[in-house]
Amino acid sequence: MATTRTALTDEDIRTLVKGATPDERAVAARKLCSNIEKAPLGDEDRALAADILRVMAADAAQLVRKAIADTLRASPLVPRDVALKLSRDVEEICLPMLAFSPAFTDDDLSEIVRLGGPVRQVAIAKRPELSRTVTDSIAEHGGERAVAAACANPGADFAEASLQRVVDRFEVSERVLAAVAYRNALPLSVTERLITLVGDQVREHLIAHHAVDAHAALEIAMGAAEKATVDIVDQAGQTADVKGLVTHLNSQKRLSASLLLRALAHGHMTFFEWGVAELAGIPHHRTWLMIHDAGQLGLRAIYERAGLPARLFPAFRAAVDAFHSMEHEWGPRDQETFQQRMLERFLTQPQSVAREDVDYLLERLGKLATAEKLAKTA
Repeated sequence: MATTRTALTDEDIRTLVKGATPDERAVAARKLCSNIEKAPLGDEDRALAADILRVMAADAAQLVRKAIADTLRASPLVPRDVALKLSRDVEEICLPMLAFSPAFTDDDLSEIVRLGGPVRQVAIAKRPELSRTVTDSIAEHGGERAVAAACANPGADFAEASLQRVVDRFEVSERVLAAVAYRNALPLSVTERLITLVGDQVREHLIAHHAVDAHAALEIAMGAAEKATVDIVDQAGQTADVKGLVTHLNSQKRLSASLLLRALAHGHMTFFEWGVAELAGIPHHRTWLMIHDAGQLGLRAIYERAGLPARLFPAFRAAVDAFHSMEHEWGPRDQETFQQRMLERFLTQPQSVAREDVDYLLERLGKLATAEKLAKTA
């Protein structure tokens, strides 16, 4: 290895391999690692350097092995087998490698998270970049410190399902929930769950940064989850993933008949369509055709397929009819005016709706009317 031998004498190399004391071998090891890191190496030199690193990684002296971790922690020249060997070493050797070495594959890191213990998990969680393969493993197997560190890491890419798993596992951990809440972007379904779990300060951050208004947050925090979900749909309806939202609500057993009726009475037909499609297990386009069928059979058929209560069908029929008549009479309109007229039309038709739903709709109608008056006097 020509480049290396210009920096190390034959005596240095012999000392590296057969030095009488760990200190002597450690000095030689650091010289070689420094040279490997700085000097341009060809393919042959790289292969020879890798062999020498394998000798160093097998040295009984901790100081020799530590020379690799200290000097080549972020180097692409460390072979994968050497990195894996050092990942099982004592903490002062393994942690720098786990935190920075590019030698590990995503599968390697995931396996270490699963088996390596909390200290190694935290080192991996703080790496500059984490793929979804690794964050999936952290979400499933990581301890509290590791999960909080990964969620606070801007270079960590989380799938929505993994964030949901984090909330499932650590719903009473303020540290973890705050780390999730302060991420740059969150799916609406995760935001909705967090608001019910976090304290005032974190909730204020969610309201300010994740498109949830204060009224919705307050109602969720007070336990009125269905009412607040409608308010979230009010605000995010134009940009949110409605299909994803109803799928999440259904998985949480919150996609209830009451919620669908309240949403429909507000004019949220798209939300109602996707909700019924989710419950019925029918594609949205077919659900749409059945809901908006000019006859009387389509809505009833899809309603029964969705497993919604028979006693509430007249109320849903009235809401759908009110929506269609509003569309026909009003055409293009602003959302608040449409909601107000829709609520008025729905509440004046005969139907069997639970008292608490009627009270909620009347309360919402009153708020819309008040807002309209304020707007006129402004």
